[in-house]
Amino acid sequence: MDQPLWTPSAERAAAANITRFRQFVEFEYGITLADHDALYDWSVENIEAFWVSVWRFGKVISSHAWDAVLVHGDRMPGATWFPGARLNFAENLLRRRDDGDALVFRSETGVTRRLSHGELHDRVGRLAAALAADGVAVGDRVVGYMPNLPETVIAMLAAVSIGAVWSSCSPDFGVAGVMDRFGQIEPKVLFTADGYFYNGKTVDSLQRVVDITAQAPSIKRVVVVSYVDERPDFSGLGDAVEFDAYLGDGSDGDIDYAQLPFDHPLFIMYSSGTTGAPKCIVHGAGGALLKHVSEHLLHCDVKPDDKLFFFTTCGWMMWNWLVSGLAAGATLMLYDGSPFYPDGETLWRYAEDEAITIFGTSAKYIAALEKSALRPADNHNLSAMRCLMSTGSPLAPEGFDYVYDAVKGDVCLSSISGGTDILGCFALGNPAGPVWRGEIQTRALGLKVEAYDDDGRPLMGEAGELVCSRPFPSMPVGFWRDDDGAKYHAAYFERYPNVWHHGDWVEVTEHGGMVIYGRSDATLNPGGVRIGTAEIYRQVEKIDAVLEALCVGQQWQHDVRVVLFVVLRPGVALDESLKDRIRSEIRTHTTPRHVPAKIIQIAEIPRTISGKIVELAVRNVIHGRAVKNRDALANPRALALYEDLEELKSE
Repeated sequence: MDQPLWTPSAERAAAANITRFRQFVEFEYGITLADHDALYDWSVENIEAFWVSVWRFGKVISSHAWDAVLVHGDRMPGATWFPGARLNFAENLLRRRDDGDALVFRSETGVTRRLSHGELHDRVGRLAAALAADGVAVGDRVVGYMPNLPETVIAMLAAVSIGAVWSSCSPDFGVAGVMDRFGQIEPKVLFTADGYFYNGKTVDSLQRVVDITAQAPSIKRVVVVSYVDERPDFSGLGDAVEFDAYLGDGSDGDIDYAQLPFDHPLFIMYSSGTTGAPKCIVHGAGGALLKHVSEHLLHCDVKPDDKLFFFTTCGWMMWNWLVSGLAAGATLMLYDGSPFYPDGETLWRYAEDEAITIFGTSAKYIAALEKSALRPADNHNLSAMRCLMSTGSPLAPEGFDYVYDAVKGDVCLSSISGGTDILGCFALGNPAGPVWRGEIQTRALGLKVEAYDDDGRPLMGEAGELVCSRPFPSMPVGFWRDDDGAKYHAAYFERYPNVWHHGDWVEVTEHGGMVIYGRSDATLNPGGVRIGTAEIYRQVEKIDAVLEALCVGQQWQHDVRVVLFVVLRPGVALDESLKDRIRSEIRTHTTPRHVPAKIIQIAEIPRTISGKIVELAVRNVIHGRAVKNRDALANPRALALYEDLEELKSE
């Protein structure tokens, strides 16, 4: 494609934070950076200067400056950022105390609530005092088994303000899934709601909380938010207390923020857990803050009073990412419930009613809108929206077309990609640059992101392994109970010594952007040629009869053959005509090697609780291997559909 889908006006590019940051750097260091590419190159060749500049440009609050910027910068793992610095994550998010909206919450039931910055500060202070009075101290774990409520944000900020470590799961996790996570970290306090709403149904949470507390003796206090019932019965939870009662009257004075080292544990996040017990990934306060400040200010152009929305649950890292938007002075737009209840216009009504300026969702949601032939632009005033973000899986080129045609023609479409592992992105938006069809706009400033071949040589314009060859502040502090660092090292640094290996199969484009082809451990290898599954999905999901697809490699006659599973629209059967059409679409737009040897209709595709398809689990099932942790899946029973299939026993 010769022309970008969108280019910002000169006025918009000039007003973008990333442009002001480039000018800030030029002034600070007496240099000239001609364009975005020059800024990126400078940021990865001068990583210490870059992250100091982010600190200063973002006005990070700290009680003590650093003694050094980076120690052992030649080691991964082993690099240490900003030793000697003392700060508090919550203090940086609660810098505003005015009457402007800090949190706006909407439920699928239509209920809307608002909290000002002053009210948020007051509630966090009162809850922090209650936690301290309950014996919560620096380093203790406080957890949330919560919907995406204002109280969840308040609980997290209160916990980390006094130096506790926060971790959360969404309430659609079953007891075993929760215990796989919280059971490893031994929390002292559990925040929960009495239930939640989803797709028109009310779901009880309290019985599961009873079971969780019975298996987690470390939990000394349960705090319950009355969400679905004004007076919930939580008598089975011993001395559990209702959230507002736990807050008490308190005062609205200053919060006594614990001043802690840059790498003090802030969040414990979890790997998907589909190949065993989830890894407990510990992220430090300073690294998380700096990474999110850089992404919000520079790559998403978040400004004070922006209304920042991301459709997420509290079990996905995008919730943590969203909440950090408070550090930029933004209003957080929270939503709880199904994005398709009562219909597919739900989130767009929210966007219109509240004049949301930055809207984030998943590629899966955008694809579902397209399949449903919904056109938000025709029914909603989205004039306030400047940026639309997509993540969770690669956004197909057709998804780019759909957004500009059916959602908004004048919007910065920022496909973003990173991971729980770094609590942020390797590639994301550039508000002052063009959007090219099917490409993520840019690699993250300050991260030397490359595609490597098997021998560790950088590739340009060819697919390879996503790596980051220089250290960055939001690398995990480590894994929980991995005292010698062996599991941490094995997870990211075994493939290429002293280089972060992320496990995505990607291409760095001539525009300086990136295309994601899928997880490298799920790439297909027919005849020794590596193929990304996303390349196949992009073609298959163009076909109207196909709702979604999953592709794996099957060991067959000393080679690998490509097997494609498809979920079809109700009433549609997979006949030879449809199979031929699928094969033709794939062959025409990719290569003959991409064409599946087998196409099989399936009723359901298994996914993690955060909505990602689990190719590896299906691959294990079709080869008769065990799936170690089915509790990590939202729909584990779907795996039975792939067992002992006759179609996979023959040519």
